[in-house]
Amino acid sequence: MDGTLVDTEVLWWRSTERVARGLGHELTGADAPEVVGRAVEDTAAHLVRVCGGGDPYAVARSLTSDFFRAVEAGAPMRPGAQRLLTALEAEGVPFALVSASPRLVVDSVVGGSLAHVPFAFTLSADDTDRTKPHPQPYRSAAERFGADVRDCVAVEDSPDGAASAEAAGCGVLVVPSLLEVPASPVRTFARSLEDVTVELLRACLGGGVPRQDRPGAQESRPSSPSTPST
Repeated sequence: MDGTLVDTEVLWWRSTERVARGLGHELTGADAPEVVGRAVEDTAAHLVRVCGGGDPYAVARSLTSDFFRAVEAGAPMRPGAQRLLTALEAEGVPFALVSASPRLVVDSVVGGSLAHVPFAFTLSADDTDRTKPHPQPYRSAAERFGADVRDCVAVEDSPDGAASAEAAGCGVLVVPSLLEVPASPVRTFARSLEDVTVELLRACLGGGVPRQDRPGAQESRPSSPSTPST
C-alpha cells in the first residue's frame, strides 16, 4: 500500500520526523532503513534506541496517531496504479492489499483514496503475528485466496516488502519509491506502475532474472492468471 499504490511513504517519513524531533532526535538518511517500509513497532524501537530511552509502546502510539491524521488529510494514488488495477479487474485477476501498516491506517486509506478499488480483502500488520519482512503476511494472503503462494505475485516498493514476498515464495515485482531495493534472481524491476502490465505480472511467476527498468518481459512464462498482492 504505502509507496506502492498510494503516495504515503513521504507522509510516514514526516510523521516519524515529528515524533523523533519530540524525542530530541533529528531524522537523517541514516535512519531510512529503519523507517521506510517498516512496521510502526520497528520504527518506534529504532527511535527509542537512537534516543537512548523511552517507552516504545508510547512512541508507537504517537507514530500511529500522527500518521493517521496525515493519511486522513489525503493520500494520492501513485502514477499508473489506477490503470493497473483497472486492467486486473477487467481480466478477472483477483488482487488484495497486504500492508505493514496498522489496521487503523489501512482502513483509512481503503475508505478514502482506494474506496473504489475492489480488493478481494485487505491484510494489515495487525492481522498476522509477524509482519514484513517476515514471510507470514504473504503466506497468509495466499491462504485466504486459496492459492499456492507460488501462483501469486507481490508488487512491492521497499526492501522489507520485497524480502517478505520473496521469503514467502511469491513472484516479486519491485517498483522502488524512497529506498533502493537490492536485486535478486527472483525479483523483476520496473521504474513505475505506469510500465506494469498484467502480462509483466504473469512473467514474474516462477522466479526469473532481475530486469532493471524494463517495462516488459521477453521470455515465455506460465499463462495462468497470477494473483497479485500489493
